[in-house]
Amino acid sequence: MSKQPKIPLVYPVFNGNEKRYVVDCIDSSWISSNGKYVSHFEEKFAEFCGTKYAISCANGTVALHLALLAYGIGPGDEVIVPTLTYIATANAVTYCGARPVFVDSDPETWNINPECIEEKISDKTKGIIVVHLYGHPVDMDPVTKLAQKYNLFIIEDAAEAHGAEYKGKKTGSIGDIGCFSFFGNKLITTGEGGMVTTNNSKLNEKMKLLRGQGMDPNKRYWFPIVGYNYRLTNIQSAIGLAQLENISFHLSKRREVVNLYYKYFQGLTDLIELPVEKQWARHSFWMFSILLKDGVEFSRDDLMDQLDKDGIETRPLFYPMHILPPYKENAQYPIAENIAFRGLNLPTHALLTEENIKYIVERVGHYCRREIE
Repeated sequence: MSKQPKIPLVYPVFNGNEKRYVVDCIDSSWISSNGKYVSHFEEKFAEFCGTKYAISCANGTVALHLALLAYGIGPGDEVIVPTLTYIATANAVTYCGARPVFVDSDPETWNINPECIEEKISDKTKGIIVVHLYGHPVDMDPVTKLAQKYNLFIIEDAAEAHGAEYKGKKTGSIGDIGCFSFFGNKLITTGEGGMVTTNNSKLNEKMKLLRGQGMDPNKRYWFPIVGYNYRLTNIQSAIGLAQLENISFHLSKRREVVNLYYKYFQGLTDLIELPVEKQWARHSFWMFSILLKDGVEFSRDDLMDQLDKDGIETRPLFYPMHILPPYKENAQYPIAENIAFRGLNLPTHALLTEENIKYIVERVGHYCRREIE
């Protein structure tokens, strides 16, 4: 087989006003955390999500930390999180001195299983962080009912779910607070960056105060509280605004890529489990992820090694939190473990061609001992 050019897992696309807006920042000298692009990006992102407020910040982990701080989470508190997530979800709880309490996964969406949450609620539980994993929204109605029953807040970790929808509502607008990441591998990017969304004016004011070192907005250099330097720069906001202006393009290209994966994987569905999109959901497909079914000759890690030799970059699904050293538990979460160790992310970005996808699927099929028809 002829040598193929390297196919990266992700690739940021800058096909709008990114360069023009950045040059404008440089020419105006407004390059740090003040400037017109910060507020403009926030306003447009809130509009996109359908929320009253959006607060930009340094990254997605910071967004989660700000959300928890706004609720006064501290030592002795517990916050429920899925065990199958990126470690930032649990770390943000730990930053506050609180304890993340883990919940197993739904076998279809891979998200937190709403049926397993109630048994983990105690008198120390203050809230629930749901994670819209890899871009598929959580089934929010049962989570909302539990939160109302026990007077708990809901934070949406939507770091991977820009533009995803649950029953017609955008992620970030369903819970009390939504948290987004704009890291370089996300659907839209500012390089590093984050955003917090909410409809609650008090939470909005608290998070804005915390983000800017705790400085009183009406009295410069007066600090009524201990805050954090969690601000996003004007240059990053300029890039983010340009990316947001083109978010329909980014979402539609993801959908085109995913549809091609579904098309070419049809001959492998007895060996490969494809991601679902529930009837009530609109998946944003940050990553196209597959699971190897029982009976496949290759292990997941062997398959990834072979694909790498063929010039195809992949990565494993996240490790469940409860097996990582900082959060090690003896308890078992069988669904999350089963998903995590069978799954891998395939290249997912707007520059993939149909030939790229055909090649990726052909090589997956080859190593799973299956001919692509």
